[in-house]
Amino acid sequence: MENALSRIRSIADYQFGKDVGARLFPENVNITYSKTTGRIRYVHFNGKRLATLRPTDGLLSLSITAARLIAENRGFARCFVTVQKDVSEFVADGRDVFAAHVVKADEEIRAKDEVIVVDEDNCVLAVGRALLSSAEMKAFKTGVAVKVRRGCIKES
Repeated sequence: MENALSRIRSIADYQFGKDVGARLFPENVNITYSKTTGRIRYVHFNGKRLATLRPTDGLLSLSITAARLIAENRGFARCFVTVQKDVSEFVADGRDVFAAHVVKADEEIRAKDEVIVVDEDNCVLAVGRALLSSAEMKAFKTGVAVKVRRGCIKES
């Protein structure tokens, strides 16, 4: 368990920024393993899924609960995309983020990174995967910037 906890914490630190792993995954998280491969699959805390370890690239997919935890303890986290207030309801409903609506994006974001979408008041709206880098999100006026996986309205 201890080895698995330190592993998911270091993946979170690599993926989202320094010290995010320790803040996101406390000592008493429940780690579920794949029945077929025996590898780490899900991380739960108090009965809620925080993250899924993707078998394709070994990185984490976040839940809305985890996104809120990271947003509350922002610290060195570098995975935020801020959108205009007038589109926040659509994004929260699970719709994709277009480049024209991006107000701000953390400099370290690259295409295919896991990102947290927030509104201008820093309220978490959705989690998803960046299709553009930070510079492209700010420069482009058309196209999808973030493919939203889950909005906070459709949270499970």
